[in-house]
Amino acid sequence: MYKRFCLAIAFMAALLPPIAAASELTVFAAASMREAMERIASEFESETGMRVVFSFAGTGTLARQVEAGAPADLFISADSDWMDYVAENGGVEPASVRQIASNKLVLAGPKESPALGLNAAEIAGFLDGQRLAMADPDTVPAGRYGKAALENLGLWQSVSGQLAPMENVRVALASVARGDTPLGLVYRTDAQIEPNVAILATFPDTSHPEIRYLAAVTEVSSNPAADPFLEFLTGPDAQEILQSLGFVTDKVE
Repeated sequence: MYKRFCLAIAFMAALLPPIAAASELTVFAAASMREAMERIASEFESETGMRVVFSFAGTGTLARQVEAGAPADLFISADSDWMDYVAENGGVEPASVRQIASNKLVLAGPKESPALGLNAAEIAGFLDGQRLAMADPDTVPAGRYGKAALENLGLWQSVSGQLAPMENVRVALASVARGDTPLGLVYRTDAQIEPNVAILATFPDTSHPEIRYLAAVTEVSSNPAADPFLEFLTGPDAQEILQSLGFVTDKVE
């Protein structure tokens, strides 16, 4: 199927004027997918000749931009709530929405730190009066997942007064890596790519809603490469890249 898409792109490119044929595919993607998307885009470009450019930020920020008609061809969300919001407000084609990966939540601390139990006493001892960095639980998917996990484990009340809410999960990760905060609640994939932090605890999957990365073609897109790139994201090459970076892909629909 993917080869047919590649042939379609090549055929359409031959018919288009030079400027249109050289156009780029623009993707708005959740910040936590930066490394994976850049590697996937490189593979896609080598197969099709189509360059992919990204705007990475918190999902909520991107969702509002897509809703407002920003010139993106695809939107990749870190949860279903924001994708539903954008679809309901005419920002993406509802029929194109598909899940491309999942993830896990972890507590990350300075490298060489000992493992940490998911209980109030150990977390309080590790924080020692300092703050827990996490994405803003009011607006950012990683923060919402994190709050749900802490609530389900009976930890929210003990840490809610010590939170350092961040604009996205990568900012929270950077805070821990710099030593500004001793502990961060982030995605497993984030912690794995930062050499200055270690994973101290992993939250059970049952403690929070399933982490769902969803991709869709925007309503404003007229780029013929949008659908092929969406197909590529669920194909074997992209899925292998996602798995290699710690994403969970066995739940892809």
